[in-house]
Amino acid sequence: MQPHSQKRWHAPLFDTLSALRASGPASYHVPGHKYGTSLPDANEIPTEAARALKALRGVMELDVTELTPTDDLHAPSGVIEEAQRLAAATFGAERTYFLVGGSTAGNLAMLLAVCGPEELVLVQRNAHKSVLNGLRLAGARAVFLMPETEERTELHLIPSLEQVELALQRYPESKAVLFTNPSYYGLSASLRPYADLIHRHGKMLLVDEAHGAHYGLHPAFPSSALQDGADAVVQSTHKTLTALTMGAMLHVQGDRIDRDAVLEALRMIQSSSPSYPIMASLDITRAMIDVHRNGMFERGLAAAEAFRAWIGKQRRYEMAAPRRDTVRVDPLRMSIFDRTGALTGFELQRRLEAYGCYAEMADSRYVVLLFGIGASLSDVERLQQALNEIAAETEQEGLMPRMHSSSRMFANKRHTTAEPVTFARPGTSRRGSDTERIALDDAKGRISSEAVIPYPPGIPLIYEGERITAETIAVIKQLVADGARCQGAEDPAMRTIAVAAKR
Repeated sequence: MQPHSQKRWHAPLFDTLSALRASGPASYHVPGHKYGTSLPDANEIPTEAARALKALRGVMELDVTELTPTDDLHAPSGVIEEAQRLAAATFGAERTYFLVGGSTAGNLAMLLAVCGPEELVLVQRNAHKSVLNGLRLAGARAVFLMPETEERTELHLIPSLEQVELALQRYPESKAVLFTNPSYYGLSASLRPYADLIHRHGKMLLVDEAHGAHYGLHPAFPSSALQDGADAVVQSTHKTLTALTMGAMLHVQGDRIDRDAVLEALRMIQSSSPSYPIMASLDITRAMIDVHRNGMFERGLAAAEAFRAWIGKQRRYEMAAPRRDTVRVDPLRMSIFDRTGALTGFELQRRLEAYGCYAEMADSRYVVLLFGIGASLSDVERLQQALNEIAAETEQEGLMPRMHSSSRMFANKRHTTAEPVTFARPGTSRRGSDTERIALDDAKGRISSEAVIPYPPGIPLIYEGERITAETIAVIKQLVADGARCQGAEDPAMRTIAVAAKR
């Protein structure tokens, strides 16, 4: 990568931690590992673990607490404040907050800052479970907007503009609209017309952009939610950029969202002892973008393009390719499937893992592959070899094509949910004497007392308090038969489900 001529390396938080480490400090404070010196010597552990121990000690050398030079995340006035200000400038926000609890913390804080008990939010139906938890913590109500479905791929998109306008007219008391864009599969839409519509109605646009932290940073990528006019945006910097796991950012702009309320919510949600290595990795990521600009992404884009060209020539495999011109596709993320139908996405994922190739996720049809910005052509070659071996094995095994498995999780309804969902606040669960457990096949029309959340991607098929439909029952049964794991439900086999007792 060639450095950008207009920028020099400047990562104030990371540089401060580096200087502290170089000074050979004596620790009379937490954490207890004392800059890694409390770890065992390499000769005390198995040889194969010695290298990993050395790497862990290196991270611990930057793992400090709130000292005079290291600032305080919850009341920043020094290097953390400067690092967040630089991040805001890089990503195009007016204010950026570092998150050490992933996009989950950002979604929780965003909702807590915007809505209170019994207040209403319009929510894209295929939202992450952290959105559900944010609504529960706030005691808010939600009206779900059903996602549209792309016809060729059967993958979900954000709700149509017409549906959003109808919902805004029907529920003028709503505080905000929350979208998930892009999807786990890398599909997105331009949010500019949505932002304009929502702002005309005097509401806020909140966006869970967890999988699009790189958007807007290279001409090959779609525009970001901030560029399209969103009021608050959560990004998982660790998912597609270079931060450590759980490193994320919450960006805000404009005067519609109360920034004091955001900061107060973050103080409640995030640890009072935040991880300095995670925060330093956010600072490093921003500095890399400023220095390298487009060059930071060229290797990953080249690797992804090489694989895309290869998969397009295969008879056995195919890549999801939306028919609609308005659907934007993340060039670093691809969803592939066995076009013969012999292998579900779950089965193809398991076989790839046998060759040491670990995919982002799978569903009944697709395996989702994420080519990070550091992906190389050797990574592509290893993946190609594994897929060739799997194709040969499958032919030798004589596996027969099966019925088409769909990735569709929700019926393609163009209307809003008929009834707003009121979420039980923590400690006031609907389970107990008012709940009964019945066969899943008998649950049509009943109100669920538990959430059903296939993971990944962590998108609830059923929320606690939501009415169960026949279509949802069919999708759950297909997912379980194909090998999906569901969180939230007490019966992992999903033969039964908890519902509100009839009175």
